[in-house]
This record gives sequence, C-alpha cells and structure tokens, in this order.
Amino acid sequence: MTELATLPMREHADRLLYLDGITVSFDGFKALNNLSFMMRRGELRAIIGPNGAGKTTMMDVITGKTRPDEGTAFYDETYDLTRLDESRIANLGIGRKFQKPTVFENLTVFENMDLARKADRRTARSLFAHLTGRERDQIAETLDMIGLGERWHDLAGALSHGQKQWLEIGMLLVQDAQLLLLDEPVAGMTDHETEATGALIRRLAGERTVVVVEHDMEFVRALDTNVTVLHEGSVLAEGTLAQVQAHPRVIDVYLGR
Repeated sequence: MTELATLPMREHADRLLYLDGITVSFDGFKALNNLSFMMRRGELRAIIGPNGAGKTTMMDVITGKTRPDEGTAFYDETYDLTRLDESRIANLGIGRKFQKPTVFENLTVFENMDLARKADRRTARSLFAHLTGRERDQIAETLDMIGLGERWHDLAGALSHGQKQWLEIGMLLVQDAQLLLLDEPVAGMTDHETEATGALIRRLAGERTVVVVEHDMEFVRALDTNVTVLHEGSVLAEGTLAQVQAHPRVIDVYLGR
C-alpha cells in the first residue's frame, strides 16, 4: 500500500504534476507513447492535438481511471498516482470536468455546491443542517466568482448549458481541487458564455493549477498561455500558441497548411 515515493529532481520545488515515460496500450494501439509532461503550481496550460492524440487518456492516467503500462506519474512531489485509485486521487485535490456537465439537475444550484463540498457524508443529515456560516459564505463567494450568485435558489436543470459548465467548475472549487482538468469547457457555449469562461479560467490560474483540453483555437488564443501539442500519444511541441502554430510538424499533423 505504498502511496509515497521520492520524486527525482526535487530541486523543482514548484512542480505540482510530473509524468515521465507514460505508456498506455489498448489492444496493441499505444494511446500514450513514452509521454512526459510537467505542470508547475499555479500554471495554466492548454492541451491541443488531433483526435486520438492521447489527450483523454492522459487525463485518465492523472485521475486514476487508467493504469499505465509503463512510466511514473507524481503529484505534489510525493504521491505516485499510478498506485492510487480514483477516489484517493480526487481527495488529494485533483478535479476533472468532462465535456458534458454532470450536475444534479433536480437540485438547486446551492444544493449542488453543498453536496460537492468536502464533508463527512457517512452519517445521515439534513442537507443544510451541518453548514456553518463560513461554509455558506464560501459557497456564496464561489457562486459569485462563477457568475451564478443570483441563481443559487434555481434548479440546476433550469440553467443554460454554459451556466451548467460554470456550476461544475464551482463544484470543483468548493471541493478544494488544486489541479483542475477541464475537458473542452466551452463546447456548445454562446459567444458571451465562451468569453466569460475564458475570463474565469484566467482568474483561477495562479490560485489553482489548470489544464484545459480544447479544440477551439480562438478560445486557446484568448487564454493567452502556453500550449502543449499531443500527437500519437507523445508531446509534439510546446510553447506559446504562435510558436506551436508555426511549428512545421504541428502544421502537418494538426493545423493543416
């Protein structure tokens, strides 16, 4: 039951996530092929690449959904993610938002946030009986941050698609997730919602570490951050969006000429 291990190169004190030599095969197909990837605390990074590049599988490895055939994956310098299950990894502070929102539509916005909080759910209690004033304030502050401060009493099912996405991000925040994995967070959003989502993600960077997997190049440009390009399960290029868009191999395999 070893959870702790010594991470090589401990001089990188600000390194939060480190994947090294990760390989994942499905029926002979290498979804990840000797992948190495690193995120520093408070960093915002966009991940792009063609379908089948390994973006989803990489997030599956980070969250414990998929075990790699080879390689190491360290979080917070000491936790080997390849040896932990999904619930343990989530409790470490790694939160994932899928492309399709998974909120409880028959509960209010506030109730969704309360259920998401870190709390002891092993005993039967009424939904709000155990909330302290500070806990209520935390939820209210988070709702204001995600643009739903006036919707706390509404059913989640009454929200727009974009607002449900914001609610799910808020649910990760009240869980105290320090590493946020956001899968195509603006898919299906209006232009206004897309702009607001970009602003929210930029505000979160610094306070949290954020990975955004996205196909919308204009949205990636608006994030104004470094980009990692995956191809055939490995990192093809990294840098600013302008730098990777000018990379000949990125043009060939993803962006086109």
